[in-house]
Amino acid sequence: MAKLLADMTPLRESPAFRRLWLGSSVSMVGSQLTLVAVSLEVYSITQQSLYVGLLSIFALVPLVIAGLFGGALSDAYDRRKVAIVASLVLWACSVALALQAWFQLNNVWILFLLVAIQSGAQGINGPARSAIIPLLVRKELLPAANALSMLNMGISMTAGPLLAGVLVASSGFGWTYTIDALSFAFALWSLFKLPALPAAENASAPGLRSVVEGFRFLGTRPNLRMTFIIDLIAMICAQPRALMPAIGATMIGGGDATVGVLLASVAVGAFLAGLFSGPLGRVRRQGSAVVWSVAGWGFSIAAFGLVVVLAGDAGRDGVTLWIIPAALCCALAGISDSVSAVFRTTILQSATPDHMRGRLQGVFIVVVSGGPRVGDMLAGGVTKVLSEGWVLLLGGVLCAVLAWLVARGQRGFLQYDSLHPVP
Repeated sequence: MAKLLADMTPLRESPAFRRLWLGSSVSMVGSQLTLVAVSLEVYSITQQSLYVGLLSIFALVPLVIAGLFGGALSDAYDRRKVAIVASLVLWACSVALALQAWFQLNNVWILFLLVAIQSGAQGINGPARSAIIPLLVRKELLPAANALSMLNMGISMTAGPLLAGVLVASSGFGWTYTIDALSFAFALWSLFKLPALPAAENASAPGLRSVVEGFRFLGTRPNLRMTFIIDLIAMICAQPRALMPAIGATMIGGGDATVGVLLASVAVGAFLAGLFSGPLGRVRRQGSAVVWSVAGWGFSIAAFGLVVVLAGDAGRDGVTLWIIPAALCCALAGISDSVSAVFRTTILQSATPDHMRGRLQGVFIVVVSGGPRVGDMLAGGVTKVLSEGWVLLLGGVLCAVLAWLVARGQRGFLQYDSLHPVP
């Protein structure tokens, strides 16, 4: 049994990684509160899934720009300082969201603006944090460290959405955003406690030339490139988040609380994958594992869509029993996504030289954060033609099919060996 559980060696060996992990575990709960609450507030103001999807556009553009240049900053400067400055901006955005809720401004454009600023700061913070981890733990412990990060994320994504649904329904948006603002103190504490992490000696000066250099490197490394392509397929084709408010309101029923349960179910899956991640460290064919995981995500979302289609409009009068199979499908999706994330992150960290790691982590952050935003936008827009259930069903099947087609075109990725990492 012990071999199935998560490997805690990175936490025991590296006090710095342990503090970073603990600080993130608290602040990420608050971040998930805000992520769900903003979507619920936009839907509350507009009563349309289209506007929830539109929220993604305002998050995507600054995320792409800041993510790319944030990676260059992480390669050129002390990654600890870069992460601290970006986290302070994120904290300020959380405070502003709380204030607009307490003053009951009910202005969707203010929410769009704050989300845009927040996404830009996250685009800088994410690459810096991700590039820090390989400097804190041994290379052979990277799968275990990334699995612990997924466990961390699973806990936060379980507690965050569930608490968001309950808090929004019982206490309102003001308290929900305020809790997020308070939780950021833990993230800042963990960053201030890190040692100095100066740039590599051969790091390029930040700027457009540095960003282009990162893309040129990525363009000649097919295995690294595949980790981005296959994740984009998963997130663009089969992203359910923007459809959750409508599904909770009319199909499954239960409103905001149901949205929290469904999103928390995805996180429960991620938590279980992290908790029983012991065997992941022994997987050598990590590229093949990514492909199988993405296909699993697609089929899980397709099954979720089928449940929504069968439910019809049964939820207009209150929560229905359809929530049980829907939550199970979301949990299976969370397991698949977590396993994929562990191996994609490990491949990127292991096969990338340190002086390029920040820039490629910048691209990684753009993909893992921007992909779902594009998926939200497309899913919300397609609801003008198809119902939410059919959007999920067809998108999930398309995701699984495209994942295997792309993998067959890049067979070297299927043969990727963790003992001999080839970028």
